Amino acid sequence: MTGRSIVLFALAALLEIGGAWLVWQGVKEHRGWVFVGLGVVSLGLYGVVAALQPDANFGRVLAAYGGVFIVGSLLWGMVLDGFRPDRWDVAGALVCLAGVALIMYAPRAVGT
Repeated sequence: MTGRSIVLFALAALLEIGGAWLVWQGVKEHRGWVFVGLGVVSLGLYGVVAALQPDANFGRVLAAYGGVFIVGSLLWGMVLDGFRPDRWDVAGALVCLAGVALIMYAPRAVGT
């Protein structure tokens, strides 16, 4: 179940960050409405993928996903925009991943 959850988080990040990037490119970089439209579709698919998480608690899933989004955004910037994170970016990303692990995968009593 943890492996499936991690894959879903990665796919959700790709869809959300990619969708937001496409909208950004269409609007800020004047690449046109096709980019914006593809971005909107990608953002919608992100919502579907996020809903496939095995945990039924919306707040928990979206809170944990926030950490995945932060890390994914830094990686996206590195790959597509030439961004180079400094040590504080990396440290912050690691803290976020620790938070994701605590929120999603800490042992809990059944039903919580």
